[in-house]
Amino acid sequence: MLMHHGVGLDRFNNLSRQKAIHALYECCCNVTWAAKLADGRPYPGYDALHTAAEAELHALSPTDLERVFDSCVHEQVSDRSVAEMIRITRARILQMLGPEDGYPDY
Repeated sequence: MLMHHGVGLDRFNNLSRQKAIHALYECCCNVTWAAKLADGRPYPGYDALHTAAEAELHALSPTDLERVFDSCVHEQVSDRSVAEMIRITRARILQMLGPEDGYPDY
């Protein structure tokens, strides 16, 4: 489970750089990837964040991609590809942010 769970996009965009890197690191276990995404804030929507995340995953070297799989992927994966890492990080980012429409008021 992520420490940063359901923070929402607005709050994520307003986190300090250090806290944003930490939240993103939980999604991918690569500091460079997390720092580049943190530095790209503010994101106008979930799609913009996912697009940036995917672009930075494609920029990882094969060695870095292997390190990411070794250090933070604990579930079964079909293969150790960028496409698989995109699927995993997308799910983790969604968990970090929470529902795009926010949580219902009770």
